[in-house]
Amino acid sequence: MTSTGREASHRNDVHDADLGLRIPARYRHDWMLFADWCAAADHHPIPAVPETLALFLHEHPAAPATQRRRLSAINAVHTGHGYPPPGRTETVRRHLDTARAERFDRLSLLLQRAAELPTTGWPSGLFGRRDALLLVLAATGMTFTDITRLRRRDIRLDGDTLVVIARAGERFRLPADPETGCNPAAIYQRWAEIQAFLDRYPGTHLLRHHLTDPVDVVADPLDGEQARQPLLCPIDRWGHLPHAQPMTPQSVSALVRAHLSGRAPKRRTLPVRTQAADAWIEPDIVLDPDYYEHGTAARRRDHQHLEDLTDVFNEIEHRSDALFDELLTVLDGLFDQYG
Repeated sequence: MTSTGREASHRNDVHDADLGLRIPARYRHDWMLFADWCAAADHHPIPAVPETLALFLHEHPAAPATQRRRLSAINAVHTGHGYPPPGRTETVRRHLDTARAERFDRLSLLLQRAAELPTTGWPSGLFGRRDALLLVLAATGMTFTDITRLRRRDIRLDGDTLVVIARAGERFRLPADPETGCNPAAIYQRWAEIQAFLDRYPGTHLLRHHLTDPVDVVADPLDGEQARQPLLCPIDRWGHLPHAQPMTPQSVSALVRAHLSGRAPKRRTLPVRTQAADAWIEPDIVLDPDYYEHGTAARRRDHQHLEDLTDVFNEIEHRSDALFDELLTVLDGLFDQYG
């Protein structure tokens, strides 16, 4: 705009004497509506907080185009006087975009569902830990295909914030959400603990006991093979997790929709025998204090009773030799006779 145009524009500006503001003429009507409402509702029109603007839009329903025009006017007055525009926040955008508001509510519900899932018990805790992380990742808006492509190396912690790096390089930062009680960092740590436990003790037998009575697991740095393993893998009904097999986008989609609708499968917690019941304990044996003396006496007695057996065995051997010689003589005679 040329200097002449700016001068003409300023000549058309309206001065708000009460607030000491210069209001562009094209924004006068919408601004005065907002300012009058603020005066009646005891709110500050400038600088206005997003919650005030959202309440104004709620109490003055209109067509989306009208609401966007009002929002542009209020933002322009704030920007023209050195204040941040209050309409560029998620709170206000939700009032203007119904689809966006519905999506935001849906994502918030995912986080709430994730915070409610079980973390202990067999196999309920196993499914709960995996599904909680799945719902947290879905709440970022990441596609189901991108979720299945995540590897264990693509997710890390930055203090209390979970950082996820998608295949295309897009980075998501997920801090704790006080409204839903969801802590993505803690949810990820619980699932990573399962994977670290299986790295050290493959199989489901010990994992059952760990989920029933959890112990601290020290996660070692991932080696090359572990880093390339899928972050989320399927779980069969016996609790087996194939590390190298990722979930499919269809299964992720089905689980997310099931949790959103409240029709997710209920995993019944099964009783797990304690380690003491599985191990055989040898009973204590109390020996007779005269055990060794009795054994020595028995051996001495048996030696005396069996002392004559050598002569008996020698006699049997002599008789066997004699019978064998007689048998050979008979056979030789038969051979000579029928030769």
